[in-house]
Amino acid sequence: MLHSQLGLRKRCEKILGHLDLTHPFSLDALCARIAEQRGRPIRLHPLPKEAAESGVCGLWVGTAGVDYVFYEAQTTPLHREHIVLHELGHILFGHHSLEGEENDGRAPVVLGRTNYTTRQEQEAEMLASMIRIRTATPCPQAAAEARSTLARLESAMGYEWGNRGR
Repeated sequence: MLHSQLGLRKRCEKILGHLDLTHPFSLDALCARIAEQRGRPIRLHPLPKEAAESGVCGLWVGTAGVDYVFYEAQTTPLHREHIVLHELGHILFGHHSLEGEENDGRAPVVLGRTNYTTRQEQEAEMLASMIRIRTATPCPQAAAEARSTLARLESAMGYEWGNRGR
């Protein structure tokens, strides 16, 4: 488990190194940079009511020309932002289909989030959390709270925060 944690953290760090995150953080600016890197726009939309009622809080639909990111609208602004960051995590990791399913490249990519039990969901969630930590207001208390949040996330996924190999 420790080896997979270190591997995940390193993969996230590598992606973060290419993002040029701004301070103060702007989700719109991040989406614009990712869209520019990918050569296609990212469109953000609230989830349809039926999808939200079924338990989905975020969804990425990647087509040949556009990435659509859907988010739960009936939640706090911070949670909405985190949902979008999670879906951007799928894009940045290059996830192409639901885990265990093949995608021939012609069909749209559709990834929806209801839990964090798969490798892809854990990767996207870790990257979203690390983006939030990197872009948090640089005050000691906020940084400590962000580290505590990441530690709880890693613990929930079976990782040990104190054994990061730093």
